[in-house]
Amino acid sequence: MEFLIRAIVIGAGATLLLDIWAQLLQRVAGWPAPNWAMPGRWFAHLLRGQFAHEDIGRAQPVANELAIGWAFHYAVGILFAAVLLALWGLGWSRSPTFGPALIVGLVTVGCGWFILQPGMGAGIAASRKPNAWTIRALNIVGHIVFAVGLYGTALLTR
Repeated sequence: MEFLIRAIVIGAGATLLLDIWAQLLQRVAGWPAPNWAMPGRWFAHLLRGQFAHEDIGRAQPVANELAIGWAFHYAVGILFAAVLLALWGLGWSRSPTFGPALIVGLVTVGCGWFILQPGMGAGIAASRKPNAWTIRALNIVGHIVFAVGLYGTALLTR
């Protein structure tokens, strides 16, 4: 039970920090905020058996896709925290160090690059987007922020 509670708290805390980071990027740098409706649409279609789309924005809309997207976003953050705890054990959450959080944060970039982005029609590592390198850089930085959130939330809740 402790594993589940810690995974939920640490994953949600890290995801919240990532969302705060996205808001900061929007306000300071003018970068558009994430539209969680599109991953929600992708996930809903995935549950119906369709993984890849030419352009998720042109795919059939799904009822409550924004809510689905937000829930999916936090569920993935919690899953990544659970992976960290499964690999480094509950002892890590009681005495956290940054290295394991950073490893998990950086490895999770691959999920976006090789699963979500291709599935939504952006190509591997956003290769079909005109600003692919900017997206890739923001993905890496965002997942480092997520890693800081994993570590920080574990520190706050140990």
